Amino acid sequence: MKALGGVQQEILLLLLAGASLYFTRTPKRYHRISDRSGKGWKELGKVRTERSVAGMYRSKMIDLRLQPDGTWKMVLTDRGKKRALYCKIESMEIRKPKKWDKKWRIVLFDIPEKRKGDRDAFRKWIKKLGFLELQKSVFALPYDCRDEFDFIVEFLGLRKYVRFVVTDDIDNDAYLKSRFFSR
Repeated sequence: MKALGGVQQEILLLLLAGASLYFTRTPKRYHRISDRSGKGWKELGKVRTERSVAGMYRSKMIDLRLQPDGTWKMVLTDRGKKRALYCKIESMEIRKPKKWDKKWRIVLFDIPEKRKGDRDAFRKWIKKLGFLELQKSVFALPYDCRDEFDFIVEFLGLRKYVRFVVTDDIDNDAYLKSRFFSR
């Protein structure tokens, strides 16, 4: 995938945030998303934003639609949505709590060879999130990451090939602790 400029990535993520407002069920979450996206638009410079939007329009990542009230609305195309989700995954981070809950998150997967590209992408992204590879298709992390994990699995369409386990007992606990907490 061709690299996007920082402003283009930010615009895609802001448009994706706008789309997520539609699906938000709680007022608290709605306000949090709208506050962040409002600040994000203000931080982008006008000239850079206009230039980036024009480039994204030419690349068919966004489209302009005339609304019944005569205004124009900028919307993400399917291509733009996919790219925005990719940017979101690329910028994802797992928050490390101040105090560990003493639970391990184990990811196991058996993704068929015909989906090798998705398998490699999945492996790359969970490593980037901080998972430690225990075996070729088994990874561990001591922090809550269910939302990030589910996002990646759904984005790649791998739900039937991937399992997520939360446990407080694993036989190589000392080794894992030394890898995660001795840094």
